[in-house]
Amino acid sequence: MAPYLLLGFLMAGVLHVFVPSNFFERHLAKENFKSVLLAGLIGIPLPLCSCGVIPTAISLRKDGASRGATVAFMISTPQIGVDSIIATYSMMGLPFAIVRPLVALLTSIAGGAVTTWFSKDEIVVRQNCCCETESNHKNKFVELLKYSFIDLVQNIGKWLVIGLIIGTLITVLIPDSFFANLNLPSIVTMLIVLAIAVPMYVCSTGSIPIAAALIMKGLSPGAALVLLIAGPGVSIASLLVVGKSLGKKQLLFYLGSIIFGSIIGGLFVDYFLPREWFAITSLCEAGNHCALEGSAFTASWFEIISGIILVLLLINAFMLKFNLFRKDATPVASEIGSVSSSNQVVYKIEGMSCNHCKASVEKAIRGLDNVENVEVVLGKQEAVVTGNPSDEIVKKTVEDLGFVFKGRV
Repeated sequence: MAPYLLLGFLMAGVLHVFVPSNFFERHLAKENFKSVLLAGLIGIPLPLCSCGVIPTAISLRKDGASRGATVAFMISTPQIGVDSIIATYSMMGLPFAIVRPLVALLTSIAGGAVTTWFSKDEIVVRQNCCCETESNHKNKFVELLKYSFIDLVQNIGKWLVIGLIIGTLITVLIPDSFFANLNLPSIVTMLIVLAIAVPMYVCSTGSIPIAAALIMKGLSPGAALVLLIAGPGVSIASLLVVGKSLGKKQLLFYLGSIIFGSIIGGLFVDYFLPREWFAITSLCEAGNHCALEGSAFTASWFEIISGIILVLLLINAFMLKFNLFRKDATPVASEIGSVSSSNQVVYKIEGMSCNHCKASVEKAIRGLDNVENVEVVLGKQEAVVTGNPSDEIVKKTVEDLGFVFKGRV
């Protein structure tokens, strides 16, 4: 997967750097089908997980995006991204790489359209940002590389590693054709997978090796598609935020569209498309018998070098996330047991798990009165604020973004 992941990271960086964020906000305000469709299409290539999409969607909502467009954006974005599309192709083949984003788009359109139809949207006053904007003279190439191979790897690195480990354990420990031997109807298997996938959070890229390993053990391609759609598309955090920000009725539309959309897509794959299209031929011999040695696992030098680069990027992301590169010149207050200066405050904020979360919290707090600077340490779930802000205002600001404010450390 490594060459395709690196290419996907690079393409995601191009989208992030060269597509302005106000483009998304400008086209999603109208309460109509076009706005829903555009929100779904915009969300497909964006490399945001279900936690990272939360502050982005809330920002879109506050800037005037309709409820339907917001729901469509929150459904399509975490299910798939340009990086996971390429990785899906590399490990599961072209048919899966086509069907997966198509189902993600259709479920997002369905959820957004139902929300638009049954919800009367109130007028939302757009809020002017008081935060500093980045210089137009910033080196775009450096920003692209930083986002692609540092920020994005930090965002999905943990879940990618977890997915690879789970996929490996499934491949080694579960007997061949395990699910085929159970001889369960497709719909029953999908409901079982759905019951596991909805509460289990796994990112769109990390779910790929798990789904591939399950197919090799006899799981139907349609049931694997349910895992690929529902697993990344739903998290407890996203459910809570949708219910709080958009309402309980919209939460039902959001969850229902993902559940029914993934099942309908899975049934279509199992009953209307040739099964051989979805065989994991790169890892299995004919007859779904998987080989653990031999030429099936022979890698080229390019793949080996790409794998080494990916491992180094993952190690770097881990060290950055837990602040292991930090010099003692500017210590975090919790690391030395007390506040390092009279105007530095450390807040405990839970729910931040990626650089999108980090950037959203830093941007929001930095725009408050009496705040000079903000630095979020993801590994510690803390925000170090230089200045003298109001705790109540910080709490409201953080909770409006969908995170949990725990107070001062």
